[in-house]
Amino acid sequence: MRQSCFHLAFNVRDLQEARTFYCDILGCEQGRMAETWIDINFFGHQLSLHVGEPFKTQRTGKVGDHMVPMPHLGAILPLEDWKILVQNLQAAKIDFVFPPFARFVGEPGEQHTMFFCDPSGNPIEIKGFADMSGLFAS
Repeated sequence: MRQSCFHLAFNVRDLQEARTFYCDILGCEQGRMAETWIDINFFGHQLSLHVGEPFKTQRTGKVGDHMVPMPHLGAILPLEDWKILVQNLQAAKIDFVFPPFARFVGEPGEQHTMFFCDPSGNPIEIKGFADMSGLFAS
């Protein structure tokens, strides 16, 4: 089966603020844009950001010792790209929900992760894997 991309549409309060965050800070590319929405190439996947009230989130997802915001969106990057993104986010003084850390160390699926929110409060998790074959390891 060929690799496919996902599409996720959700609300943001301000399109220009969202565009600045996703493109200038995260390094994503802008796609099509209209008066009430903008498409973002989010690490190879399509986000459609629409003007509106963002979804409600709560810290109900228990992962290890952390209660993570649910729902959330994210991406999985090769570890070296993840480390570069960490540096960019720190330089931009982004407030982390959970600062960068490693989890499941020495176990199948070992990964680095971080949680932060976009300017509208939408939670984002970015994972980094040294070995992408461990993505679905159990």
